[in-house]
Amino acid sequence: MMQQTASELAVLLDGKVKGNPDVRVKRLAKIESAGPGSVSFLANPDYERFLYSTEASIVIVSNGFKANQPLPQELTLLEVSDPYRAFARLLEAYDAILKRQEGIHPSAFVDEGAVLGEGCFVGPSVVIEHGAVVGDRVELHAQTHVGRDARIGNDTVLYSGARVLDRCIVGQQCTLQSGAVVGSDGFGFAPKEDGTYAKVPQTGNVVIEDHCEVGALTTIDRATLGSTIIRKGCKLDNLIQIAHNVVIGEATVIAAQTGIAGSTTVGARCMIGGQVGIGGHLSVAAGSKIAAKSGVSASLIEEGLTYQGNPAIPVKQFQKFQISLRRLARIPLGDRLEAIEQAIENQRSKQSEVG
Repeated sequence: MMQQTASELAVLLDGKVKGNPDVRVKRLAKIESAGPGSVSFLANPDYERFLYSTEASIVIVSNGFKANQPLPQELTLLEVSDPYRAFARLLEAYDAILKRQEGIHPSAFVDEGAVLGEGCFVGPSVVIEHGAVVGDRVELHAQTHVGRDARIGNDTVLYSGARVLDRCIVGQQCTLQSGAVVGSDGFGFAPKEDGTYAKVPQTGNVVIEDHCEVGALTTIDRATLGSTIIRKGCKLDNLIQIAHNVVIGEATVIAAQTGIAGSTTVGARCMIGGQVGIGGHLSVAAGSKIAAKSGVSASLIEEGLTYQGNPAIPVKQFQKFQISLRRLARIPLGDRLEAIEQAIENQRSKQSEVG
């Protein structure tokens, strides 16, 4: 991204240049402290005052921006539909450049039967086993492990200690944070007559589609048969457990410490809060939102609802239930018993009069 002209940035951000299209920038900066050769942005009106004194070479502004004071003579504006989002794209590109590395560290082990794409970085103590296929521009940081016949797509990053185990597949432009494990054995054990358990072989794999992120120390178990599947665009936080044969739908986001038991299917575009527990062999409808600490023990059938509680129920029902509990708690226990006894006595009196 660095050493780009205003016109090049305009193409990247779908913007329009107001000023010198050939001015070059090589760094990103805050508008109040930017210097020559910097690009900044203006999204909050409270910061507009800095625009009139900034030394930045380019400032990203919203379409149709009108200055209230004279602008610095050397300043070029780049008009876009959303300055904040446009600058976020630049930050993402700049971050990728800062982290970009290439080459194979001498301590790495790459099996002669593995395939390594162009422009890859293979860090210290990395292991790539026989039959593995690693795409172009993949980054494998220190002590990562790619198992036998595993596949890693182009432009994917595995941070230190991440594991993609035998036969598992990770798509393009994915990120696995430190300590993530893809393809650990599913929790399969069959009870024996003597009260012990026999391990059920887990012969399937995990498939993670493109543009997914897996947080630190999150584990995704391989299927007993077939595949555990994380669909395109999913974002998984740290410390999540995804069990064998689970399917997570596209663009679903899951917060930390959530656990999903085996053979459950979660629909697309769901939002699941922290410490949610979802039982096995269930379905969660597309677009569902599940509040933190909820427990899902039955399938959630209707799409687009918000659920809360244990067991999880639609949030409006949960709120009514909580309100009723609070009202009940305001009445002293003695008064409640006295009211019940009085009601019973009144009923007896009515029955006696009738008799």
